[in-house]
Amino acid sequence: MNTLTLKFPYNLHPNSLNYSTNISPKFPNKSSSFHPLFSNSKGNISPLASMAVTAEEVLPPSLDSTSEPPPLFDGTTRLYTSYICPYAQRVWIARNYKGLQDKIKLVPIDLGNRPAWYKEKVYPENKVPSLEHNNKVTGESLDLIKYIDSHFEGPSLYPDDPNKRQFAEELLSYTYTFNRAVIFSLKGDSQNEINAAFDYLETALSKFNDGPFFLGQFSLVDIAFAPFIERFHPLLLDVKKCDITSGRPKLVSWIEVNCMSLFIVLYLNIGRLKLFAHMWLIRFQISFFNFLFSCLVFMCVLGGTGVGLEYKL
Repeated sequence: MNTLTLKFPYNLHPNSLNYSTNISPKFPNKSSSFHPLFSNSKGNISPLASMAVTAEEVLPPSLDSTSEPPPLFDGTTRLYTSYICPYAQRVWIARNYKGLQDKIKLVPIDLGNRPAWYKEKVYPENKVPSLEHNNKVTGESLDLIKYIDSHFEGPSLYPDDPNKRQFAEELLSYTYTFNRAVIFSLKGDSQNEINAAFDYLETALSKFNDGPFFLGQFSLVDIAFAPFIERFHPLLLDVKKCDITSGRPKLVSWIEVNCMSLFIVLYLNIGRLKLFAHMWLIRFQISFFNFLFSCLVFMCVLGGTGVGLEYKL
């Protein structure tokens, strides 16, 4: 194995200082100076990957039916979440990207053994994510990433250009159609809906040429799609033998610079998940792990374990 030492400069937050850190992931049989998890083929560092090297955050354990509730409505802003739910990851990413780790406290919920007080006292819908802010609790992941962007400081995730704003709303609305098409196709024999869904994304990624993201620059739209495409990519390879990147160069670039950075953003600084991050780097070289990973994803996405659905169980 070759060991690459990568340096990550960032100045994503307007008030942040220039900073860099050395990370030494090991890549099997790789001699290149970059890896898609951290940068694309042109050497551009993903905003998500850059965000991963900010201050380390110690994540609290998930609360279950035996856990006491936090002191509710005491002025603290809380994000009720699940570490492995793709809907909740949308809001977690937005929070971290804007540098709000000290202003929005994470309250992870064990979705397989939920505390009764969460439904009774916090969020009657009994799902994650939800946000406690200004003495009220709101939910729905797409609404929450917009809310966090508009109500908190940090780099904007919504474009000023009216054409881009309109296109952003179209793409955010399409996320429901996209996820439903892929999930239902996994249960059947046809790949037509899968191909149509990813062809739509390929066309969308071709609309603006000022960057590799859906709106050119990194935005709420990338956050909305990333946790799902990150799951669907290996899942469809294993279950359907369908490579979503085949014939879709724009999607390839988007995945290189954005999607695989998701686990770096959320997990790199968590000691118990560093092994998982390393395994993620080499999963395409280890078929057995790829199989296990896809089985887990399959259960999560289709609700087999109850941890991958935003809807009430």
